[in-house]
Amino acid sequence: MSMFIKIILGVIFLLVLIIVGGGFYMTRGLNSGKNMIIKPSDASQLKDGVYTGKYNGGRWSNEVNVTIKDKKVTKIDVVKSVVFEKLEVSRELFNKVIKKQDTNVDVVSGATVTSKAYLKSIENALKK
Repeated sequence: MSMFIKIILGVIFLLVLIIVGGGFYMTRGLNSGKNMIIKPSDASQLKDGVYTGKYNGGRWSNEVNVTIKDKKVTKIDVVKSVVFEKLEVSRELFNKVIKKQDTNVDVVSGATVTSKAYLKSIENALKK
């Protein structure tokens, strides 16, 4: 076998490996994220302060700080964002949570798993 054919086969093998690995990474946690249950959260039982919540789920892993003032969620900040974050998604979602004062809100259209991942982090922060 000539050296050229070995190089071509090596490159093809490497590309297949990258595509398969990338596909695995991109979809790992997708089904569990879609089916994740978000429990309603009640900030009225919490003292004023900043509460940290995390969710670990592949590329949707994230961490948020939830600020409570006068028994209400007043601010949500991303400490560690999901991979491929879209700021408009987190802003829209966080505004819904602050307006409703609950994690039981509609997910952002086209970003179901990302929305649920952030909601789970908020839920985890508020249950402390």
